[in-house]
Amino acid sequence: MIEHAFILAAGKGTRLRPYTDTCPKPLVPVGGQPIIDHVLDRLEEGGVKHVAVNLHYMADMLESHLRRRDHLQIEFSHEAQLLETGGGMKKALPLLGNGPFFTVSGDSLWTDDPGSQALARMEKMWDPAKMDLLLLLQPLSRMVLTEGRGDYDVLPDGRAVRSREKSGATMWTSVRLCAPSLFENTSDGPFSFLELMDRAESRGRLYGLVHEGDWHHISTPADLERVNAAFAARKTA
Repeated sequence: MIEHAFILAAGKGTRLRPYTDTCPKPLVPVGGQPIIDHVLDRLEEGGVKHVAVNLHYMADMLESHLRRRDHLQIEFSHEAQLLETGGGMKKALPLLGNGPFFTVSGDSLWTDDPGSQALARMEKMWDPAKMDLLLLLQPLSRMVLTEGRGDYDVLPDGRAVRSREKSGATMWTSVRLCAPSLFENTSDGPFSFLELMDRAESRGRLYGLVHEGDWHHISTPADLERVNAAFAARKTA
């Protein structure tokens, strides 16, 4: 069982202003609890026991909140300078064990269909002999509350192919399963994780799994309000 995960939570969330003027985006509430608590719930359900979180924007507020979390060992990777998605993950590698680990964004919000757990499905599919990276992908046909982008298509053998024209059938959810070797020969400074995704694809070692459930791309205040309204309607149904 994969027991380590990394949460990207250092960004400023500028597109979600004014909500992020007073708190970091992972602490913005959806359905009555901060987004990052939904993330931690899913990780815990998936058997994760050790979580590393990178911090920068309003780091004290986020760290204080996360220290109240029980049942998970949470460690922090502070970034005096933002290292972007790839650089932030590489800095935190010493906290993530020696094997494959899950990575999610601190603002990624997903739910599973009954009887289908995304992280368990990813772990079952994981094959280190042929994979460096496994992405959880959301079908655009299920993107109802928030806008979707056609980031990837999935080939019959499970390999993922990025659509530069954004005409793919699925959107990347930010949920991924990574081999530590993915970071070999990379910069110690800021760099985008997309570089590693493209490199894995060029080697034929990037795979995708289509999510069975909902995932919401909360980018703007309008996105947040629609998702919150849907959660409220579900509670009263």
